[in-house]
Amino acid sequence: MAFPFLEAVIGFMILMYNFETYLDFRQHAALKLPTLPKTLEGVISQEKFEKSRAYCLERSNFHFVHDFVTLLMDSAILFYRILPWFWKKSGDFVVLAGLNAQNEILHTLAFLAGVMIWEQITDLPFSLYSTFVIEARHGFNNQTIWLFLKDMLKEICLSVIIAPPIVSAIIVIVEKGGAYLVIYLWAFMLVLSFVMMTIYPVLIAPLFNKFTPLPEGQLREKIEKLASSLKFPLKKLFVVDGSIRSSHSNAYMYGFFKNKRIVLYDTLIQQIRMLLHFGGYALLRDSSSLFLSFGFDTQPVIIGLIIFQHTITPIQHLVHFARNLVSRAFEFQADAFAKKLGYASSLRASLVRLQEENLSAMNTDPWYSAYHYSHPPLVERLAAIGETDKKTD
Repeated sequence: MAFPFLEAVIGFMILMYNFETYLDFRQHAALKLPTLPKTLEGVISQEKFEKSRAYCLERSNFHFVHDFVTLLMDSAILFYRILPWFWKKSGDFVVLAGLNAQNEILHTLAFLAGVMIWEQITDLPFSLYSTFVIEARHGFNNQTIWLFLKDMLKEICLSVIIAPPIVSAIIVIVEKGGAYLVIYLWAFMLVLSFVMMTIYPVLIAPLFNKFTPLPEGQLREKIEKLASSLKFPLKKLFVVDGSIRSSHSNAYMYGFFKNKRIVLYDTLIQQIRMLLHFGGYALLRDSSSLFLSFGFDTQPVIIGLIIFQHTITPIQHLVHFARNLVSRAFEFQADAFAKKLGYASSLRASLVRLQEENLSAMNTDPWYSAYHYSHPPLVERLAAIGETDKKTD
């Protein structure tokens, strides 16, 4: 009797949904607390606390609805075998277009185009509500509906340009890779990552934002002086007009070897990170029972990758948790390093200001933050800086 891969995947999805929803309820309860943590009393104003509380609670309620709808859709797509049905329909479309449906690359591109359209349609109501209702109500949204739609159109165009050669290369590597498939896939994705990291700031990011050199002045002098003292190979320093979309703030740096750049958003926006995993697919690609369990009587490369992503979900959750632990440890180390350089008071003030301006959660559940947060909560960071002070004394 074949192993019920499909039922196992759906069962784990529901299990993880229940676990994460439990954590969400814990965090929701923490957000409802009417008082600040003792560490933040006298540091955060009551007015900012109330605004933060209202914003986080509304985001939390939205998150409950979004996650529940997502679970229903994903489970239904798998349980009712929508994927194999859609794969066959995409093949019919290729034939209708006068092309060869036996060409797996063409068939795959038609399939992915349909998936992209479906995802855009199903996600659009949530994106619109999040941006133009929640973010606008709390003073963060600065973009117009036209800018929102223009960004969406640019993202679609970029996908149409970038995805076909990448998908085609992956299919060819899987078909021709033989015993060295894993090595070839790993090498291809490594090169692709470096290429994307190189062209993103030069060609892609400017399509969405305007980057201008940070003007001469005290701020630039201080940043360059600090970079020089740390032997940080800073080559360029930019300000990006993140405020045309949102009032949230942050900063990021990027670059290779001796060519580093720092980008300061005029409101300091969040940096996007992307991690791609394909190598382990080779372990399951020849399992016909796995494909049959999901309703496929053929073994297309892209379908194998999608199924593989579903089957390794338990490992992905563990990796995500481990990555957050490492990231949080690095943040504590960075704070301690800033303290060592004599920036403890400036760091405290900056962390508090970012917390206030972004209306971040003041009260956090320890289980929730340990599982979800890549950065430690403000209370923990301030406490750690204080402990560093005591150790130094």
